[in-house]
Amino acid sequence: MYIPFSDIDFQARVWIYQADRQLTDTEAGILTETLKASLDGWEAHGKPLTASGKVFEHRFVVIAVDENDELPSGCSIDKSVHWMQSVGHSMQIDFFDRSIAYLGADNQIHTIPLPGIKQAVTDEILRPSTIIFDNQVTTKAQWMNHWKTPASNSWLNRYFSAKTSV
Repeated sequence: MYIPFSDIDFQARVWIYQADRQLTDTEAGILTETLKASLDGWEAHGKPLTASGKVFEHRFVVIAVDENDELPSGCSIDKSVHWMQSVGHSMQIDFFDRSIAYLGADNQIHTIPLPGIKQAVTDEILRPSTIIFDNQVTTKAQWMNHWKTPASNSWLNRYFSAKTSV
């Protein structure tokens, strides 16, 4: 059962899919409607899941499920992954890009490939205060409070510690 993202419980489990490029308004609209339709019929072992999904920053798709009502099964989670693969394929968007997304000084979202993180820290493209999108958050509450966070407050902190100790 689809519900608006604002209405989903704060402890709802979230999955964040990051597009490999900025989405157009049209693409974001198509994704929104696709999510609503897909999530409205999402089930685990024949039982409806209370779920929501929304596009943020024209770059991220967040899917949430309220586990208080019904736990998603491995098969239902796989189904949501297949939705994202399918819609990504049809729209020529990779939602499984694991690059680091960060908010640049120009207020644009940029990405750094994982192998380039050390160099980005050395070149001070990524600084401890750089706002990054931490897609490892697992609940809506964490998403609300820690999704956009200074790099030093994320798993990237180890790269800054290594730089200062050299």
